[in-house]
Amino acid sequence: MTILPRDAFGAEPDIIQTADYVTVVVDGQLFGLPIGAVHDVFFTGAVTAVPLAPKQISGLINLRGRVVTALCLRCLLGIPRTETLAGTMVVCIEHGGESFGLIVDKVGEVLNLPASGCQPNPLNLDPAWARYSAGIHWLEGGLLVVIDIEALLEPVNFQVPDCPVTGNTGAFP
Repeated sequence: MTILPRDAFGAEPDIIQTADYVTVVVDGQLFGLPIGAVHDVFFTGAVTAVPLAPKQISGLINLRGRVVTALCLRCLLGIPRTETLAGTMVVCIEHGGESFGLIVDKVGEVLNLPASGCQPNPLNLDPAWARYSAGIHWLEGGLLVVIDIEALLEPVNFQVPDCPVTGNTGAFP
């Protein structure tokens, strides 16, 4: 009599854990936003400036009757800002019950990647990017930097610097 291991009779296929990312391009670099945080993708209309707001806040956008804070992903990542014009690509994300619009250069596709393929940030990753990165995926076309939405939207990232004229400490009353 031959004894066969239990797995030899129809082993269940390995279940591979995956993660979905909406890809965006900023200054030629590919970034991934966790799809669970993405609410909408649209072209912006008018952006209303907010007086005395930090440079990371481009202004306010009307999205189907809702006021959405438009954030410049370039500024947050330490990349020189470009002018925000009508028709600019915006990815609307939900966080903490609020809506934010991330202004990006281009929106790509949705990628379904194995979770095991997400690697820690390399030591040579730009510190401004590493601050907001939840890890990286190596793709055929290059590097996908996964954005950590929680880290990106921390209030400390939006503090107004001290004003030398008025002495304003950047804290709101």
